Amino acid sequence: MVISSSSIRDMRHDDRINLDRVDSDGSLADSRSSHGEYKVRRSRLIGMVNWWHVAMTFYPHALLVMFCYLAAQIAFDVITIGPSAPIEIGAHLLRGLPPALLDMSWRSTLLGLCLVWYLARHHHPVYLIDFVTFEPPTSWRLTHEQLMTCMQRQRCFTEESILFLRRILDKSGTGQQTAWPPGITQCLRDDSKTADQSVEAARKESETVICDVVQSCLRCTGTLPIDIDILIVNCSLFSPTPSLCAMIMNHFKMREDVMAYNLSGMGCSASLVGIELAQNVLRSHPNKVALVVSTENLTQNLYHGNDRSMLLQNTLFRCGGAAILLSNKWRDGRRAKFKLLRIVRTQGTGDEAYGAVYECQDANGEHGVRLDRNIVNIAGRTMEKNFTVLGPYVLPLSEQIFVAYTLAKKKACKYLCRCLNLNKEVSSSGLNQALLSWIPAKVPAYVPDFKRGVDYWCIHAGGRAVVDGVAKNLGLQPKHAEPSKYALYNYGNTSSSSIWYEMDYVCKVQKPQKGHRVLQVAFGSGFKCNSAVWLCLQGK
Repeated sequence: MVISSSSIRDMRHDDRINLDRVDSDGSLADSRSSHGEYKVRRSRLIGMVNWWHVAMTFYPHALLVMFCYLAAQIAFDVITIGPSAPIEIGAHLLRGLPPALLDMSWRSTLLGLCLVWYLARHHHPVYLIDFVTFEPPTSWRLTHEQLMTCMQRQRCFTEESILFLRRILDKSGTGQQTAWPPGITQCLRDDSKTADQSVEAARKESETVICDVVQSCLRCTGTLPIDIDILIVNCSLFSPTPSLCAMIMNHFKMREDVMAYNLSGMGCSASLVGIELAQNVLRSHPNKVALVVSTENLTQNLYHGNDRSMLLQNTLFRCGGAAILLSNKWRDGRRAKFKLLRIVRTQGTGDEAYGAVYECQDANGEHGVRLDRNIVNIAGRTMEKNFTVLGPYVLPLSEQIFVAYTLAKKKACKYLCRCLNLNKEVSSSGLNQALLSWIPAKVPAYVPDFKRGVDYWCIHAGGRAVVDGVAKNLGLQPKHAEPSKYALYNYGNTSSSSIWYEMDYVCKVQKPQKGHRVLQVAFGSGFKCNSAVWLCLQGK
């Protein structure tokens, strides 16, 4: 709200201004009651006005007035001296110029227009200054046996469900030091208790994870909380009020004008959704710093039923989080670790994709997340669409030419078979058999070698089957799937933050060199497949 000086002069001449409180039913409360009143000094009210904002409010109007004045001045001059005078002066000047200068003039004009078009479409690069992942305390870490003890002490699972959970856990690819929040593991300290799924316990988990990674990220980058301009938090299954963004801003005392966004319900691929949102905001706001926080909350999301399609979440998901600091300042490019090259998002719209990861209640009213048994195939089809869009940005030209040749050959053979009525089952003549041997009825699809355009891979650690399936379909070597298997074994499926545990492994163990490209691939509910390509800016 903008308060004008005239409205201030019209206020009472009393030294203080009293505003009556409005009750929840819309009626005005009695000002003489014992309820608190909002009082503010008139001098302080004037100081609260943002005069720069007031001036900028009239800036477009002033610009329009200036434009109209100049247009009227030009029109008056043309009427005064006559419309033919400028034309004659221009023709005289053109006749006096040499042809070479005229040729150079139109070329220079065209070059200038192209330069203006390029600058208008050019965006400042987005730099990843640094990122930090959450390292759970020792008290949060559980062995498989302790995890199964937690399940048994919930006193809600049947013997068949316990055996199923143990069998799935043994095949999950997770290690013996993955983390669960204290709200769930309190039954290990007191077997008379079950999981604490209260809002306060869930908020405590989020505060512990988020505040730890944010503080570590700010400290390692030398960034003050007041330097943050954009704040994005993604947490799919826990969206309290006040929001997690408000929690961070309150805890670290950030500025009041921070652009804050809280994302929920986006699944395990939400981190790259947050990165893309930060990229879009940074494009329209130069010289800004963005902080992206990715996490998930498990306290309120332990399934207490016996539906096998919903029991899987109890064996896969673990606590985790990551904080990523982005910037579009040119001077930050010298200290940044990576530069964002491309983000591609693919969203499935079919019923099968929509129900692949579905939050619901079972027949007994127990809340949980149902995972489709065909989720690996759904993820594969969604990834295929995503990589079809991503391919031209990362594949070398030779691979793209071969892909185009294969597609053209497939369409040509299909067209010829239809025109010549060639069918392997019904064709018996010698001519048709000869044509079939020369024109194949089915051309195998060519899977491009993405290893030629990507040096390091961060595949979402959604489970052993997901990692192995992606590696097999893309023909990856064991070293390419190593970061994903490391994150899955040591941290479990930490949802949206898993790709940052993998990126951390790539940086510390595989050590990418300057100019290498890292690909992050994440899958999420909906069903989504998001990918991001980063260019390494540091290294020998």
